[in-house]
Amino acid sequence: MSTNVPLMPKATAVWLVDNTALSFEQIGDFCKLHPLEVKGIADGEVAQGIKGLDPISTGQLAREEIALAEKDPNRRLKLLESKVRLPEQKKRRGPRYTPVSRRHDRPNAILWLLRNHAELKDAQIIRLVGTTKATIQSIKERTHWNSAQLQPMDPVTLGLCSQIDLDMEVQKAAKDRPTSPAEERGATLLPADVTTAHEEAEEPRGKGRESLDLETVFAKLGGSRKGEEEEEE
Repeated sequence: MSTNVPLMPKATAVWLVDNTALSFEQIGDFCKLHPLEVKGIADGEVAQGIKGLDPISTGQLAREEIALAEKDPNRRLKLLESKVRLPEQKKRRGPRYTPVSRRHDRPNAILWLLRNHAELKDAQIIRLVGTTKATIQSIKERTHWNSAQLQPMDPVTLGLCSQIDLDMEVQKAAKDRPTSPAEERGATLLPADVTTAHEEAEEPRGKGRESLDLETVFAKLGGSRKGEEEEEE
């Protein structure tokens, strides 16, 4: 995957989905989007209301390059070198900024994350949807002012975060999750066929010892009786 990012990646992905036969992986690789996010664009669940941007007219992609990639699913699109140099974007620090038009959807997204990814920490949810710890706590405790009207909604579908960001946070939370005592005990249990075979193997030896002990006792009793008869004679 190349490091260059096309201008307006999501709008470019919308145009490529609507006007080409490229695969989701090819479009995602070119626009730096997750293939599932590209699939969401094709299904109309993501990037609603975004007008497609033609990368050919903007000089970012050659028509011949698209034709070659359509014939070869393993081919990756090559971004044309732009004559305009854009300033480098600074890394974002702090909570994610959420547009005013989307802020009313944040409680629904928080509820979705709490129900579907309970392993996420509050700090991770804050990074994903740009909320506050107090809001998360109120939704957990059902004390939010609009708690009765909240409906769980995918933050990726709402456009509050990307599928890549969500996957990264979920993977990070899974690595930090400790192993439960039940899982630890389960790893030490032996299969039923092993324990059953062990008991069956011991049972014949027990019977053999029992018969051997009875023969020894009778032999001793017989020897003692012979000794008594000899003394009487």
